[in-house]
Amino acid sequence: MSSTTLSIIAFVLFILVVFQLARTSEYVAVLRGKEKSEEETDKANAWMFLIFMILGLSAMFWSVYHYKDLMIRHSVSVHGQWLDSMFNVTLFFTGTVFLATQIMLFYFVWKYKHVKGRKAKYYPENNKLEMWWTVIPAIVLTTLVVIGIYRWFQITGPEPADSNVVEITGQQFLWNYRYGGADGKLGDYNFNYISGVNKVGVDFNDPASKDDFLATEMHCVVNKPVLLRIRSKDVIHDVGIPWFRVKMDAVPGLVTRFWFIPTKTTAQMRTEMNNPDFNFDIACDQLCGTGHYGMKGLVIVETQEEFDAWMKKQPSFYESAVKGTDEEKWFASQTIKVKSEAKKPAAHEAGKKE
Repeated sequence: MSSTTLSIIAFVLFILVVFQLARTSEYVAVLRGKEKSEEETDKANAWMFLIFMILGLSAMFWSVYHYKDLMIRHSVSVHGQWLDSMFNVTLFFTGTVFLATQIMLFYFVWKYKHVKGRKAKYYPENNKLEMWWTVIPAIVLTTLVVIGIYRWFQITGPEPADSNVVEITGQQFLWNYRYGGADGKLGDYNFNYISGVNKVGVDFNDPASKDDFLATEMHCVVNKPVLLRIRSKDVIHDVGIPWFRVKMDAVPGLVTRFWFIPTKTTAQMRTEMNNPDFNFDIACDQLCGTGHYGMKGLVIVETQEEFDAWMKKQPSFYESAVKGTDEEKWFASQTIKVKSEAKKPAAHEAGKKE
């Protein structure tokens, strides 16, 4: 059993012992014929509140310090650093308010406990105080919102022209990755072409698609922008890469996008984390079915030289899996079908001509 579990059990037992001691003292007082007065009870409760505040805040600060590496993991992308900065600023203001209000709450319970003969002060209003506690939060919140909107437009704005484009398609329960090949351009997509072989619907009528290739993991170049073109084959999924602060839904019938710039390679992170098995993981952040828990992917961040060497080893999807097979004939038949349907006039247009 871990020390953390033992500490939690010990704390719970301590609370139970204190509670039982309080109950016992009340029973003893009743048996002696001397019930505790309301003033004595309030005094005991006030001290209990004060002790609870001290122990609770001490435990909070200890846990934050002890588990800071698990709770606060630095981002390794450019926009992730912006988000972390926004989070820290927000946490500073909200944390300050939280500490102030909790300390005041428990202190007031102790300070203004019941004392015989003391009356509560009637304090109907204070316009100056109300003005300040309205204006200050309004200024802080407005500042946070403006910073958030500014960063949001930066993150969701147009990607840089030199971005590597990766198409990532979610399906129950795995991720498919498509790269543009030697020309760096992704070929067209057509859902009519999705099949057991062509699982991402590549349209091979587009010459740019002939050198596209599929990968079992995502490869990115450090300090170079990556544009994710996100699709889904079945239900709503969500591309979540926590270390890069990437999170975007994959919606059937739509193409969503997200671009980011990784700032550290996988090898660098393995050294920093002192973990030779460290990897950047992709998780599905949208509950997508019974196998949702196992829908994981892998991101490898490497240098430009390593990325180029990896690219050269990848055979085009068309050459390795489609060319010369019955699947190629199926694509041709579908192309004829799609083109012929496109030429057919709509029913109301045909009626007009007649």
